[in-house]
Amino acid sequence: MIVTGIRTGIVSIPLRKPFKTALRTLEHLRSVIVAIDTDTGAIGWGEAPPTGAVTGDSLGGIRGAIHEFIAPRLKGCDVNRLDETLDVLDGACVRNTSAKAAVDIALHDLFGKLHGVPLHRLFGGRRPRIESDLTISVNSPEEMARDAREAVGRGFRILKSKVGKDPALDIARIRAVREAVGPDVVLRLDANQGWMPREAIAIMRTLEEAKLGIELVEQPVAAHDLEGLREVRRAIATPVMADESVFSGLDAERLIALGAADFLNIKLMKSGGLRGALRICALAELHGLPCFMGCMMESRLAVTAAAHLACGRGIITRYDLDSPMLCAADPVRGGVTIDGPWLTVPEAPGLGIEGIDGVAWD
Repeated sequence: MIVTGIRTGIVSIPLRKPFKTALRTLEHLRSVIVAIDTDTGAIGWGEAPPTGAVTGDSLGGIRGAIHEFIAPRLKGCDVNRLDETLDVLDGACVRNTSAKAAVDIALHDLFGKLHGVPLHRLFGGRRPRIESDLTISVNSPEEMARDAREAVGRGFRILKSKVGKDPALDIARIRAVREAVGPDVVLRLDANQGWMPREAIAIMRTLEEAKLGIELVEQPVAAHDLEGLREVRRAIATPVMADESVFSGLDAERLIALGAADFLNIKLMKSGGLRGALRICALAELHGLPCFMGCMMESRLAVTAAAHLACGRGIITRYDLDSPMLCAADPVRGGVTIDGPWLTVPEAPGLGIEGIDGVAWD
């Protein structure tokens, strides 16, 4: 199976309500869709949303990297020699992790199709389905409480509450959410780098003293401040998860050596795709450090790839693959099925994606 070309297009999907974090506010999911064509007629599907505040990518930048650097080098590559082809992809340009992720996902899709195997089985086949949390955007305490109650009404038992936009309000926000959903709902926090180390320690100690039952706190400090992340971890009882601090296996190695995190949040757009994510998993497995499978603001296409990986590897124990659940429409055909918080991976070869409607192709 030989790569004959790569096409890209853009899809725009409205959200149910604005998505707000300490870093950005979105009203639409906008993403680059990738289709890799082959000499057999098989198509490999991939996706990359721009997340400028995290990966530094834009829609134009992702497409430019693919068409100018990646596509010319991949043309003529053999999908059946996947590792070699992924080396060509990695060497096509530096950084550009989202562009590489979209192409990496599509190549894995083709490899699974070529061999008639769903990706989650290639990755280890640990489980057929996973339970995602649902993100509560950072807003007023009253609005966050209302959103949390609505999420529980939709069947979600695990919530991830965004904080960090206004540290003075964060304690009130979390108190309101906990009071709204009661003690049995699992509650996670994500500060998206919004606190200084001393702020993070003070806020988390207050929440701990109030016995609000926080399962973990994600990326409380700036991505580059690994010493600050370790300081927070040592000072509080709540487990700390690294997100924006870990893009690659080398990042994971540094965090593990420092003892700066209890969990690693793997996202395909940070790792450059599935192969990079598997490298992080391998390091985490060696050190017994559990991983979290997250996503950017992705459609069900890219989330299907993440779900295959999460279902394949036992070291990935927690899941935040809720972006399709935040959308007001779903143009993806095939792929992972979603029922409330549950994501079930398909048994069709590769990703199991049949296509996506509404794409503005080149």
